[in-house]
Amino acid sequence: MAQHDYNIANQGFSSFRSDLNNALSAVQTTNSGTSRPTGAVAGQLWLDTTTATSPTLKYYDGADDISLATIDHTANTVNWLDSTVSITGLTTTATGTVLTLSDSVNTTTVNLILDNQKEIRFRETTANGTNYVALKAPASLSADLTFTLPATDGTAGQVLQTNGSGVLSFATVGGLAWQSVQTTGFTAVASRGYPCNTTSSAFTVTLPASPSVGDTIILVDYAGTFATNNITLGRNSNKIEGGTSDKLLNTNREAVTLTYVDSTQGWVSSSGANEGTQSIDPLSYSIDFLVIAGGGSGAAYGNGGGGGAGGYRTSTQITNVGTTVTVTVGDGGATVTGNSAGNTGSNSSISGSGLTTITSAGGGGGGGIPQSPAPSGGSGGGGRNGYSGGAGNTPSTSPSQGNNGGQGLSVGPAYGGGGGGGAGAVGVDGSGSAGGNGGAGLASSITGSSVTRAGGGGGATDSPTAGSGGSGGGGAAATSGNAVAGTVNTGSGGGACEESGPISGAGGKGVVILSVPTAKYSATSTGSPTVTTSGSNTILQFNGSGSYTA
Repeated sequence: MAQHDYNIANQGFSSFRSDLNNALSAVQTTNSGTSRPTGAVAGQLWLDTTTATSPTLKYYDGADDISLATIDHTANTVNWLDSTVSITGLTTTATGTVLTLSDSVNTTTVNLILDNQKEIRFRETTANGTNYVALKAPASLSADLTFTLPATDGTAGQVLQTNGSGVLSFATVGGLAWQSVQTTGFTAVASRGYPCNTTSSAFTVTLPASPSVGDTIILVDYAGTFATNNITLGRNSNKIEGGTSDKLLNTNREAVTLTYVDSTQGWVSSSGANEGTQSIDPLSYSIDFLVIAGGGSGAAYGNGGGGGAGGYRTSTQITNVGTTVTVTVGDGGATVTGNSAGNTGSNSSISGSGLTTITSAGGGGGGGIPQSPAPSGGSGGGGRNGYSGGAGNTPSTSPSQGNNGGQGLSVGPAYGGGGGGGAGAVGVDGSGSAGGNGGAGLASSITGSSVTRAGGGGGATDSPTAGSGGSGGGGAAATSGNAVAGTVNTGSGGGACEESGPISGAGGKGVVILSVPTAKYSATSTGSPTVTTSGSNTILQFNGSGSYTA
């Protein structure tokens, strides 16, 4: 290790020889020393040996020293230096030679940038030649583009695909990757086919949360048990066939191909086998209905008939999830006075897509002047003296929605008017001594307890014994003063009254009641129904018109 000022002065031979040897030694050791050589000139290289095992090669530019590289005596490597990147060298490992780039300041991984469309080349083995495979950027880009590689390897035959945002994943091209038989619920993955075995129980297949257009999934009934134990398709916040409800696969030996088309329609069935009328069926459940129309009002006539009860109908129907059930609750017939026949009540009904509409007819008004016979309806109104009662079950339904009104009698001294028909019995005929009683109503336990509704109204008379209202809310007749109205929201008929001054009993407003499985109850309704529970069912009692969305 030596340095020299490279200035050999005039001197004797012995001194000259010594001075020359020192200069040559400096050349041999690259001007080694712990500081820049005295008399260094611009362009001179020297080796800084401050760190003996890792000296630094420096270049003097006439003003400052520029560090070019460090020589690692221990690792036998050269580490070239600049102001930005440290090339830490070629590190030989068991797997080959690795070039590692690191930030010399922050010691974090740095980006490798190749400008001007330069290539990354992968050359074949030297023994085979110098050919290579290269990657390079296009000549022009509108924005930066980064591809993120998958975290794991794909399966044989798969290729890389992008999600449109630079994230790459492995996918099967030209076919699906069939999976093992599924026996419990799972989340499906695009480009896969799933045999599903529901022999033990039904289960849910949840569709992908973030599908891309063209994603495809196949589901197959492995054991021919979909009809007994259905597959539920969980939409996972995406639409299925344009709707926002989960769907069912419920046909034995069904196979369906689901394809994601866009955010408007979501997943649709692009093909199927043994799928029946449609490959994807809506979820559905059973609803019990009780539909009672408004009762008729009684007549205002001394020997007039009582009002008939509103039609009384029940139904149990399978309803698809998402179906809106429209509920109409009929009003009772309005009161009358002064030798008038009673008014007929209004219809109640339920309807909805895929449902059989159930309409219950309003109860017939009580017979008076000039009715002959009394008005017909769900249950008929009672006849005035000497005339028949109105026909019940009009229009005709099966089972019957009501009963006939009672006959008015033209025999004194009572000349009794007939009672209005009830849902459970015909109105009682008037007699020579009393007005006819209203027909009995009918009991239902749809709410969880037995309740009788839709009784007929009582018939009027000239004697002190006026007809009573039928059980379930029928209004009683009056020989003086106002008659009794049918009970509200039972659809019962109103009682009859004298013709001069008093007011007849109004018909009771109808009611519609739904009983749905609590596990399926959507809690989506209009019209403010009264909501209660009974066992495993939720009960909605509509005292006015509204709707329920299944």
